[in-house]
Amino acid sequence: MATLRLSLGCCDYDRTRALFDGRVTIEGCEIVPVALEPEEAFHRAFRFEEFDISELSLSSHTLMTARGKNAYVGIPAFVSRLFRHSAIYVRTDRGISHPEDLRGKTIGLPEYQITANVWIRGILQDEYGVAPSDILWRRGGVEDADREERAPLVLPPSIDLQQVPKGKTLSGMLETGELDGVIGARAPSCFLRGAPNVARLFDDYPRAELEYYNKRRIFPIMHIVGLRRSLAERHPWLPVSIFKAFESARVLAMNELAQIGHLFVSLPWPVAAYEQAKAALGDDYWNYGFERNRHVLETFTRYHHLQGLSQALVEAEHLFAPSTLDLSKI
Repeated sequence: MATLRLSLGCCDYDRTRALFDGRVTIEGCEIVPVALEPEEAFHRAFRFEEFDISELSLSSHTLMTARGKNAYVGIPAFVSRLFRHSAIYVRTDRGISHPEDLRGKTIGLPEYQITANVWIRGILQDEYGVAPSDILWRRGGVEDADREERAPLVLPPSIDLQQVPKGKTLSGMLETGELDGVIGARAPSCFLRGAPNVARLFDDYPRAELEYYNKRRIFPIMHIVGLRRSLAERHPWLPVSIFKAFESARVLAMNELAQIGHLFVSLPWPVAAYEQAKAALGDDYWNYGFERNRHVLETFTRYHHLQGLSQALVEAEHLFAPSTLDLSKI
């Protein structure tokens, strides 16, 4: 069998690095890896289908799957996971001390449909009773003006979503008080600079996130891996081979985190932090595979549908290549 030459667009995480440096290969393939920021990978994949294998936004993948227009089929390798209580930034002079205080407030977001924001709105509704329709949403670039949605949206009429004025950024509007808050995957620069009256809603966000995990057993999934659908159809063996490679790279990264003889991470106590994470979340807290993460994925697709992003509820299984849902066992 001739070797396939496949492009890979993905962030160079510790858990994907072995695919970049050649320690892990995809059987039967030669990989041409391109290290990208996630947003760039998403843009180039969904707009132009540039990569054979790409890191994908879970929300955009769900949206395009619901529309039947997805050029990629999913692989359940969850290269990005993140709790999102840390991602709600508010003005401290607007009487916002608790999540319930967000009702009636004007909150900026870079895109309504990005995965982080789907999780945040779902958590606000499930845990605090704050529905998406309780908030006035204003869309724009966090640092670059005139950002719009990656894909056109048709939202329920109860959702007040408007574009911010041209030339304005969410960070600038939060700093000047034109917004009551901002949610999103990245911290606004005004917060990072220590601008007056700007803070996180959850000051002790690790405690809030651990309480959420203990209650729901959810470590939110942000990004998955996608394979060009035409390749999966032409080479039915490919999805599982890709999954196996990403899993091998993940295992290598976790083994390195546990290495105390010499440190792979430029922090003084990474092994202690790793042990602390395992004690809090379980030994295999960053696991791949569909069944072990079914409840996380089904929670997300429920949020996606309830928030009007997918017109019909997407069955979580339909996000992934069928062969990756039924792996062989020894």
